[in-house]
Amino acid sequence: MSLKVIGIGYGRTGTRSTALALNALDLKCYHGFELLLNPDRRKHLDFWLKVADTPPGTQHDWETVFSYFAATVDMPAASVWRELIEAYPDSKILLTLHPRGSAAWYNSTRKTMYHGYNRWEFRAASIIPFMRDYRRMLGLLVWQRAFKGKAADRDQAIAAYECLAAEVNAAVPPERLLVYSVDQGWRPLCTFLGVPVPSRPFPRANGSLSTRFLMDAAAAGFVLVLAIGAAAAAAAAYSLISWLGA
Repeated sequence: MSLKVIGIGYGRTGTRSTALALNALDLKCYHGFELLLNPDRRKHLDFWLKVADTPPGTQHDWETVFSYFAATVDMPAASVWRELIEAYPDSKILLTLHPRGSAAWYNSTRKTMYHGYNRWEFRAASIIPFMRDYRRMLGLLVWQRAFKGKAADRDQAIAAYECLAAEVNAAVPPERLLVYSVDQGWRPLCTFLGVPVPSRPFPRANGSLSTRFLMDAAAAGFVLVLAIGAAAAAAAAYSLISWLGA
């Protein structure tokens, strides 16, 4: 399977809802969640780390991660959109934007993605090799390459977001590009892809509050795992000391 749709758009621009919509249109979509949910996640993470450690513009064997997919949206794939549109010249390009504009996008990103990345619980979880590598990949491909290291500064982050739209419009022929927000629903997306409009409602997912709740739950889970590990280590140390002192 070759990519037919390449999503270009930062996280928090409706990428999860867009992925669900593309799946409903029989275009199996690769979303950033694949790194955490796919049974091949270790292989996928190793691939994206390799991408992160090479200069922008480097081509890779993208089918390593996309071989079973017809579409991709969200990070980390969106961070290498120039490479992907060159590697898949027959694909259609989808630029997702936040329905309420750049300021609303930044507020959502700051409260969810950026907040989660910097939480102490996720920093502490880096003692787990997969989480350490996952966090390193996010730092290199998302926060440095895509966001140009400007996510912490509101004005600069918004400027980077708006610059992305200008860069995409300049690089992609208009007949190959749809600039899209999920509040537009099925019709512009289906018209662009040349498929019938489904009768089912357009999917809605990952509002800021639900995403923050999931992050809080994940953080609590990490703390519990770390606490159990610390308790087990303390018990083992106590047993060893007791045995040596016997």
